[in-house]
Amino acid sequence: MTIRVLIADDQGMVRTGFTVFLSSQPDIEVVGEAADGREAMARTAELRPDVVLMDVRMPVMDGLAATRAILDADGPKPKVLILTTFDLDDYVYEALRAGASGFLLKDASAQQLAEAVRVVASGDALLAPSVTRRLISEFARVGPRRPRARPTDITERETEVLTLIAQGRSNQEIAEQLVVSEQTVKTHVGRILAKLDLRDRAQAIVYAYETGLVRPGG
Repeated sequence: MTIRVLIADDQGMVRTGFTVFLSSQPDIEVVGEAADGREAMARTAELRPDVVLMDVRMPVMDGLAATRAILDADGPKPKVLILTTFDLDDYVYEALRAGASGFLLKDASAQQLAEAVRVVASGDALLAPSVTRRLISEFARVGPRRPRARPTDITERETEVLTLIAQGRSNQEIAEQLVVSEQTVKTHVGRILAKLDLRDRAQAIVYAYETGLVRPGG
């Protein structure tokens, strides 16, 4: 199945470079480009991509506002992969709250770009350890918000899995720690997302800290 991608970036050379490489992949098709957030909204509604590569700093409407608008709109929801430079951008927390599924360094290699698109298209989240650390730091600063679901909505084992997800553990690492199969972990993750009405692991991490289910350093 071909992954349909929209590239939103105000730098023409970035869009061209990403388009050229991704178009060479047998399972990826670049269906359109956008030079600002408002255009990204319009093109997403028109083209219905599976994944939007979204720059944060763009004219007219920035990438965070565009991400919120795209994911709040009616119809199928694309996965949004934020293009960022961690040393400069302090948008990790807000981007995840807006519904982004992951982050990609703008200087990532061509292969990392293609793999990132595949990861978020599959429904997983792309969160590097540095992103998780920044998230934990931000949640330590702002503290938990009001819970969006009762703790009883998920089982004790599912709570355990969610806690490990929030610590940035992969399915394989969770399976090893809980001494279960990786498929069992995937089943737990799927049930957690369904019960809590969350899109992916990125939202699960936000949920875990915002509700106070997991506390920084705990």
